[in-house]
Amino acid sequence: MDLDLRIEALDARALSVPLIEPFVIATGRVDATRAAEIEARVAGDGRSRRGLGEAACLPPVTREDQDDVLREIARVASKLVGQPLGRTGDAIAAALRDAVPDSPVARVAIETALLDAVARLSNVSLRTFLGGEVGSRTDRLETDVTVAIADPARMGELARQWAERGFRSLKVKVGKDVDADARALEAIAAAAPGARLRVDANAGYAARDALALARACDRLRIPVECWEQPCGAQDFDGMRQVADALEAPVVADESVQGPDDLRTLLRLRYADGVNLKLAKVGSLLGAYRMGLEARTGGLALMAGGMVETRLGMAAAAHLACALGGVEFVDLDTALLLVDDPFEGGYSAAGPYYTVSATPGLGVRRRGEPES
Repeated sequence: MDLDLRIEALDARALSVPLIEPFVIATGRVDATRAAEIEARVAGDGRSRRGLGEAACLPPVTREDQDDVLREIARVASKLVGQPLGRTGDAIAAALRDAVPDSPVARVAIETALLDAVARLSNVSLRTFLGGEVGSRTDRLETDVTVAIADPARMGELARQWAERGFRSLKVKVGKDVDADARALEAIAAAAPGARLRVDANAGYAARDALALARACDRLRIPVECWEQPCGAQDFDGMRQVADALEAPVVADESVQGPDDLRTLLRLRYADGVNLKLAKVGSLLGAYRMGLEARTGGLALMAGGMVETRLGMAAAAHLACALGGVEFVDLDTALLLVDDPFEGGYSAAGPYYTVSATPGLGVRRRGEPES
């Protein structure tokens, strides 16, 4: 990219889409997306293109809620519109760090919309824009699908339904009650034999509880592919205790909010992998660089999200492809919605995604023509 860029327009609107089932995790419940859709128009070289981004909130995992990001984007739009962006993606990210210092969810949504527009101006897919040749040749991902906390029988039934649709990996939410969680995992393993289970406590356990659940899984012969954030975000000793005791990798999520947290993980080695989420990091380019640094440091990578539509999931899918793929793909929440207002970005055949090669994200509002 070698364009002099300028923001022509920046707007946001609420994006509240009901879920088919309540999305219950150890720290809260969501019945509809709590997001904002960002639309940006960027001009360069006598042309202009529109880009889209999603600001996905999931309190208390994110400090921001929907109203917060809408206010923040309205505040910064008047400052950003008409301003030059520089000539590189790095310049865009730096400008947004200055303009939106304290709102990572709003910041990454604006950055995603701008980079979508810039990639369209450059006539390359976002995965290629981010990852060059690696991103260009990587376009296939296999996602898991989430089974949220519910009655164990219901969790087992949902697992059966997803397995019948071809999903081989199930992310199972736990973290409220070890006994109930063990019963749920037993029901899921019985309903979807052979499924790979990824157990996510969302920071809900002390180490002793996580290890008790792991012992129950061993006793019941329930295979677990990975354990995500079993202990509190700052409980590095507890995380290390779990990671040292278990054969399956432990993936840090809530513990790693940005580059400094990643370096703490690399120094202390309290987990075996890291979940890259755009809303946490506050920068698409930043998340890409964190992925490179984590991989160089020997960590496994997970690409995940909050509770997003196809728009947010597509951005994370392009990130995963830019990195050449990741060990754990968790980009399923668009599948959990009653009616997603977006299309494009990737095509899906059950859990198998083929990520768009069209310029930018390749996402458009449902019913709009491709541009």
